[in-house]
Order: sequence, then C-alpha cells, then structure tokens
Amino acid sequence: MSEKAVEPVYRVLAGATTSSVVLHVPHGSRALSAAARQSILLDDDALAAELDHMTDAHTGLIASRAAAFATHAPWLLENSYSRLVVDPERFPDAREEMSAVGMGAVYTRTSHGQRLRLDDEARDQELLARHYRPYADAMTDLVDARLAATGRAVVIDVHSYPSRALPYELHGDGPRPSICLGTDEFHTPPELVRAARDAFAGLGDIDQDTPFAGCYVPLKHYRQQPAVTALMIEIRRDIYMSEPGGPPTENADRLATALADLVDTLSPAAHR
Repeated sequence: MSEKAVEPVYRVLAGATTSSVVLHVPHGSRALSAAARQSILLDDDALAAELDHMTDAHTGLIASRAAAFATHAPWLLENSYSRLVVDPERFPDAREEMSAVGMGAVYTRTSHGQRLRLDDEARDQELLARHYRPYADAMTDLVDARLAATGRAVVIDVHSYPSRALPYELHGDGPRPSICLGTDEFHTPPELVRAARDAFAGLGDIDQDTPFAGCYVPLKHYRQQPAVTALMIEIRRDIYMSEPGGPPTENADRLATALADLVDTLSPAAHR
C-alpha cells in the first residue's frame, strides 16, 4: 500500500539566525494519514479516546507562544501527524525499549495494551519511509544548521504527560511532578538543568527523569557531538488543561512564558 501524506510531515518555524535553540514538538498532533488510519483496528470512538490519552495536547500552542514571547526567537520543529502514525522519537530498531509493550516507532498496542495494529513489516517500513525518515532528516538538518551558524545547538523537547499513569508506562511508579526534566548524561549539562529549574520555578514541583527520562537528539549526533545539548520538558497535563483531551487553561500562557524565559537564558546575549 502506498499513499502520499496530505500535508507536510513536519512544520518548521524559523527563528533568529543567531539562535542555537530548537524547540521540538513531536507528540502534539492528532492528525492521521489515510494509510495509518486504515491500519488501525480501533473504531472512531475508541480511536478518539486513545488520542486523548496519547496526544501531548496543546504543546504546539505552548511552544509557538514561547517562540513569539522570547526576545531571541528560537527555531521550532513540530510534527504534523500523531504519534499513532509513527513516533519520531523512538529508535527504529532493537534499541527501543518501548518495543516490549508494542510501542516502538510504529505502535501495535494502545496505551492500555489493546491491539492497535496487526503486525506487518512491509506496512511499517512504508510508514517509516514516508514519515519517520523525512522527519528525522529535517531535525538533523535543523540541528546541523544551528551548529554551522552558532557553533552549538540546544534541543528543547516539549512534551506533556497525564496526571495518572497509563498502563503502558514502563516507569510509572515514580513521582509525577508538575514539571519533569528529562536528561541525558552526554547531552545535558548541569547548567541547562539549572536554567530550566529557574525558568519553571513557581509552576509547581520540579523533578528530574521521573516518570519519563531522556531527551531527543538526532541519531547523527547522539552520544557523538557534545556541542549538541538537549533537555526534555514534560508538563503534567492537569496543570494546564482539562484531562483527557480537553481545552487549555490560562496556565498554558504561564508555561509559554517560562519556556520563553528559558530560551532567552540560552540566547547569545545571556552568554556574553
């Protein structure tokens, strides 16, 4: 089966030419391609409920507003499609631990362990070719461009997560703070964590690598290029929206302001 994506796989919002910061929003969309919808076994009501659980709702809004609020505009890359099409942050191979629960790059299980898709390697390769690889290439190119222009790149991964653990979570027993900072021992320096803690102070409790850990770095640079630093911002959904899948509250703007403050802290002027 082949199909053309009805819209670009990703959206890029250009920032300042001197900015090294890339805001990354991989899980904020509910859109499905025709081929992806055809492969999903859920009826429309069950699919809507699954999208409520799995979509990082309004993270695109928060990131876009942060980009507008920031004095030194960051670059932004946003996934146009739902993670139920492909998840651009998963490893596309055996390195991905979430494959154990049917949630590798192409999901075959739902958040509650039900069958989402039948196993089909040819279909998966088609989805990876049409969505995963162009997206990964775009993110790599964007990071490469920031490196060339500024000598460094800072990837800020913008996510959200439910206030109550979903069954698929491998590490759902830990604390669920208002703000979770996901780090990588190679790509996340202590000063980046401190800057994020300062920026989000006042929005609730902040913890590190719980209930989710790690952050996204293009595979070209992963554990290879120290000039690429990264941090994941995981926002607990009940502090800015009605769960599950409801509208944002006024706290969304406070979060956008905090994210803009972090961006400005990382801007060239802050490093003079």
